[in-house]
Amino acid sequence: MKQLLQIITIIFFVFQLQAQQINISGIVTSSTDGLPLPGANVAVKGTSNGTQTNFDGKYSIKTNVGDILVFSFVSMKTTTKVVGQSKIINVALEEDSARLEEIVVVAYGSISGRNYSSLSQAQLKRRKQKAYHNRLASEINGKSIVNLQGQAAGVNVNKGLGEPKKSIQIRVRGTNSLTGSKEPLYVIDGRSVKSNSVKQLDPKNIKSVSVLKDANATALYGSRAASGVVVVTTNKAKVKNEDLLYIVDGMPIKKEVNFIIENLPKNQIEIKNKYSKAEARRKFGNIAKNGCVVITTHQGNFRINSNETYTVIEENSFERTTLSPLSTFSIDVDKASYSNVRRMINNGETIQPDAVKIEEMVNYFNYDYPQPTHEHPFSINTEVVKTPWHQNTNLVRIALQGKTYTNKELPASNLTFLIDVSGSMSSHNKLPLLKSAFKLLVNQLRKQDKVSIVVYAGAAGVVLEPTSGNRKELIINALDKLNAGGSTAGGAGIELAYKLAEKNFKKNGNNRVILATDGDFNVGASTDKAMEILIEEKRKSGVFLSVLGFGYGNYKDSKLETLADKGNGNHAYIDTMQEANKVFGKEFGGTLYTIAKDVKIQVEFNPKKVQAYRLIGYENRLLNDEDFIDDTKDAGELGSGHTVTALYEIVPVGVDTEYLKNVSNLKYTETKMVNKYSDELFTVKFRYKKPDALKSIEMVHIQNTEIIKASTDMNFASAVALFGMQLRQSQYFNNASVDTVIELAEKGRGNDNAGYRAEFIGPKNS
Repeated sequence: MKQLLQIITIIFFVFQLQAQQINISGIVTSSTDGLPLPGANVAVKGTSNGTQTNFDGKYSIKTNVGDILVFSFVSMKTTTKVVGQSKIINVALEEDSARLEEIVVVAYGSISGRNYSSLSQAQLKRRKQKAYHNRLASEINGKSIVNLQGQAAGVNVNKGLGEPKKSIQIRVRGTNSLTGSKEPLYVIDGRSVKSNSVKQLDPKNIKSVSVLKDANATALYGSRAASGVVVVTTNKAKVKNEDLLYIVDGMPIKKEVNFIIENLPKNQIEIKNKYSKAEARRKFGNIAKNGCVVITTHQGNFRINSNETYTVIEENSFERTTLSPLSTFSIDVDKASYSNVRRMINNGETIQPDAVKIEEMVNYFNYDYPQPTHEHPFSINTEVVKTPWHQNTNLVRIALQGKTYTNKELPASNLTFLIDVSGSMSSHNKLPLLKSAFKLLVNQLRKQDKVSIVVYAGAAGVVLEPTSGNRKELIINALDKLNAGGSTAGGAGIELAYKLAEKNFKKNGNNRVILATDGDFNVGASTDKAMEILIEEKRKSGVFLSVLGFGYGNYKDSKLETLADKGNGNHAYIDTMQEANKVFGKEFGGTLYTIAKDVKIQVEFNPKKVQAYRLIGYENRLLNDEDFIDDTKDAGELGSGHTVTALYEIVPVGVDTEYLKNVSNLKYTETKMVNKYSDELFTVKFRYKKPDALKSIEMVHIQNTEIIKASTDMNFASAVALFGMQLRQSQYFNNASVDTVIELAEKGRGNDNAGYRAEFIGPKNS
């Protein structure tokens, strides 16, 4: 009987406890300006139960009456609230002046809060108030390493729950991993160590602990930091190296010098020069005020590992015309590869071959092709010349010129800016550059144009409902208020942006989503394949897409290329304001207004004249021959004023070539030459749809066998193509030198008012 009473009593108390467990929700804001704080931490004191606020600062957590909720956000004072009967607890966090001088950990340097001298006071105030929560060092003074939880977004510490022989586990980037490697990289006083070394540190000896995640971690520490980095500084840390500027193979290194020098191959480095403070400052500026050491590695190409991704490109080979006379592909007006490769060259980086898409490099430049004079929205131009890098082959140019419309002639636009404001976008060449770039676009909008702004980090939200283009100040103010922080729910952002664009769809207008991001999606649908499935569904809405890439280190070119190719869109990479001006200024109409969609090209070579052919570039745009007449197959879009250039290298009949190997004779197929087309080299067929149409229109162009002297545009296009082949280490550039590239480019400089061709040639030759 006594045991029965005990059981009943226990059950009663369990029911009582469950009855007191309630779901608490609310909003966390900043007391300074009342704005919501996305990514703020909400935890039940003394437990591992916690959550984060979404984009709108909202949270929801299950807890019990009497529990204490702890609200924290970097650079804000931590606040606690006791759970009572109310199910809603709203909190306004106050600025913590003692923490405003925390160190901002970035990929290649540390910047004190006092050193934002180039920013206005208003910008400085915003920067401090809205400190990017997964970019800031989580300084923990006099505390154990296990107290990391709650100090940085996403950090989880498992203390073993009191079980014997259970070690402490720290997870910076979540508990799931495809590779099985979940443990972060640990760095103590600039040296990588095993996790036990960190966990056994005496809390009294810890000066500070910093947490790095996302692009910051991999950009600075390479692939070993894929699961995040915990950086510990002890009271005994040697900081002598940190005071010096180190230049390794031309790359300035200021942050984490101990770590980087430790990981350089000792038997393959040479210290070239050591400069005193005065000499260093005179030679390298204030960044080297404490002195400089110049190091050269034997490889001469030291660089910090990046986490960028590019679609693998299998270079097109020569095809025998007798076996495969048709070549079919989708046009490509994307230009991202050229500006991205230019960035790599200017930064002294090793070029990733798959980053070099030759068609995008060639099409980066505008050419002097004639405007269309018929009912079709583009003109067709072809040319055949001797190949400048091979005496036994010929070079074919097939070119399109899209009809150019002035800004006044463009239909009314329904534009939805979809902007990535996640933590990885905090770098100066990402969100700050992005906002300046979009202002160039806003300044060209008209009263009849409408703009909406959707942003996404850990969640997606609308920050500006459709607003007329004549209310430029309101749109620009909305851009200015954007700050970076949190994870990256790119799929959710796309869903919301298209939903808003469809809701405000303008019939016979220009309906477009403009996505601006580094492509580093990590929440929800995020893989390249998931993005492809998502965007293929969204393109059915009739809304077009422009994809703008920003930043480096974690730039996901493969994902952005997929979105642009599959989403009726175009793709550009913006690394400077000059490039932003090109995309949104000089090429405004082409960037925003599609004049023809699903444009396909099919070339049939005459086997009586052409022994073999090779399409230069367009590897990711190849189509099956039967796709050409299939109107359900997606292809490229042509914008107002856009030019498209495609190059073929062909081997004439009767020419011996090292590019073709013998094949056995066919038993069941007999190849017969048709004599009546002896004066034709090839026939080109074009299919395209009007922007709002479902059925294609076909055009045909025939090229004769005449070999002519290369035009100015042909010289320049072949120079860019040859340079691209050299960068890709192609097997087909016939060991042509860079001098050949420069010579061709000089012949093709032409009327270069904007200076883009001169930039390609280089300062020594401009």
